[in-house]
Amino acid sequence: MEDAAEIPEIPERREEYRYTLPVSLTISILAVLVAGATLLGHRAHTEELLLQSQATDQWAYYQAKNIRLHEMQGIADLLGALAPSERKETAVVRDKYLKEVERYQTDKGDISEKAKELENERDLISRRADRFDGGEALLEVGLVICSITLLTKRRAFWFGGMFVAALGVGMALIGLALH
Repeated sequence: MEDAAEIPEIPERREEYRYTLPVSLTISILAVLVAGATLLGHRAHTEELLLQSQATDQWAYYQAKNIRLHEMQGIADLLGALAPSERKETAVVRDKYLKEVERYQTDKGDISEKAKELENERDLISRRADRFDGGEALLEVGLVICSITLLTKRRAFWFGGMFVAALGVGMALIGLALH
């Protein structure tokens, strides 16, 4: 009778979801794309900070030239207002200062242009970094939505996740295309 009461052991078989492998592969690919977008975003932000620093340095240089320009103008005006007995020598010195004033005016223009170029380049890099950050966020959301597929076994999440991730890839590619 004991033998009849024993139930033979049958290994439990769990039915595996047939999309586990493709969804897992999709998640892996999205993880790599997230890493790439993150790297591009970090590099762009670093470049943005460097350009901002260079532009700030150029504006400080511009301000230093501007201060020197006003000093030279003040000295030239002072020399013009004085009526010394040696008028010819004073005129020579005054002309020297006026030439310096002209040089500083020219230098200021060049420095200002360079600073504006650096600021424009910084703005472009900032827009590029924003696209990379947006692409990264969309890729992460797509990755999470794809992961939900493995829990719910509903393909709609897989397709939805891939769609959101495709938007993220598109946004990151727009960042690469900005020039």
